[in-house]
Parts: sequence; structure tokens; C-alpha cells
Amino acid sequence: MMRRSFQVAARLGHHKALLRTPCVLPKLGSASAFGSSTNSLVSRFCPEQTDLKDYALPNASWCPDMLSLYQEFLEKTKSNGWVKLPSFKSNRDHIQGLKLPFGLVVTSDKNDWRIFTRCIQVEGQGYEYVIFFHPFKKKSVCLFQPGPYLEGAPGFAHGGSLAAIMDETFSKTAYLAGEGLFTLSLNISFKNLIPIGSLAVLNVQVEKIEDQKMYISCITQSRDQQTVYAKSSGVFLQMQLEEESSP
Repeated sequence: MMRRSFQVAARLGHHKALLRTPCVLPKLGSASAFGSSTNSLVSRFCPEQTDLKDYALPNASWCPDMLSLYQEFLEKTKSNGWVKLPSFKSNRDHIQGLKLPFGLVVTSDKNDWRIFTRCIQVEGQGYEYVIFFHPFKKKSVCLFQPGPYLEGAPGFAHGGSLAAIMDETFSKTAYLAGEGLFTLSLNISFKNLIPIGSLAVLNVQVEKIEDQKMYISCITQSRDQQTVYAKSSGVFLQMQLEEESSP
């Protein structure tokens, strides 16, 4: 296995039986450190009724490890407090009814806007991933399978694709754990290359919330935990989204 270690900084669901799996929400009550309760954040993020396509559902491209670990975590949503997060094609769909801070204006929805990690439409060719979030523990687990369109070194995922999926998992975790909204820093130490088509497991944890900043860490490894692909940390700015005014 080729090895490399360097630092980078960046700004910034059997298949048929699983395809219609509902989002199971635990009964929550604790408030986030910033404003809205974790309950309201998760409920809004995971609508029980929607016509939007959820891209974080199993498809024929998922490898056996990805499918089996997905099923394990799906069972945990029934009693252990975990929540499977839906993944729509754009963050616009996740924050409907809310407006961005700093006077930022969302432009017209006439174009086919897509979040970067959902920009490759062919199943199995780009980012295949699903995120499970634990509200009380303020942690997430992302199951990530890189496709051939994410290749860097022949047969292995480009380091930038891992950085992008880390930032995506960090951002969803930060927002649901306490309205962390913008990436202030992302630091990654790469350890090993991820083979294309294999499963990488990102274990993300909120370490602390201080001065309107959320400090988050991540270890990315193989399912058997014998190979560490990367270690990373990030800092996110807490910023409350406001309700859009009625026309």
C-alpha cells in the first residue's frame, strides 16, 4: 500500500427492500449550544414526507461491505438513537424556508443546482455515501465508496475527493449538532490511499463548542479498522439561519 502524509488546509438506501426506508427520528429534547433545539434541526433536515430524491439509499453499485454496514446502522436507528440523514441534490433543499446570513442571496432555482458531492449522476461512478448522525453523542459516521471518476493515482481515490466528503460530513454534523454553518478551516493528514470501489468509514466527533466555533475531528479507516486512510480536524462557525419572511 502506498503511503503519504501531508497537511492541507481548505476553506470553504435485498436493494429494493431498502430503497423506501423511512427516516427514523429519535425523541430528542436537548437544545443546541447556540439556539434551535437538536430536535428541530434534525426534524427539519429529515422531512418525513417529501417528493425529493434521497441519494443516500442503496443502489446496485454498492459493494458488499457498504451494504452490510448500512444495514447495521439502519438497525441502530430503531433503538440506539442514530438517525439516517437524507441527501438531496442541493443544500437548497435542506434549508427550504430559511435564508442565509450576511445578506447572502440565493439566486434563481431555474438551473439544475447540485451539491459538489452529488454532481456525478451515474450510480457508482463518483461519490456513493450515506451519513448517520447521533444527536446526543454529537457524532456522525459516513460510509463512503469512491467511484472511478474520483481517481487520483491509478486505482485509488484522489485525495481531494476524500477532503470533499470529509467537509460534507463535517458540515452536516456541525449544523445538526449546534448550527455550525461555515467551514473556517479543514486540516487533513493523509496516511493511506483508498482503493476505488472500496468502503471507507469516516468517524466524526464534535470535540467542543467555544466562542461560536465548533471543533470537529475525524478518523477515516477501513471497515476492519486495520487501515487508517486519514485523520482530520475542522473548525466551523456557528451562524443561525433565519426564517424567510412570508411574501
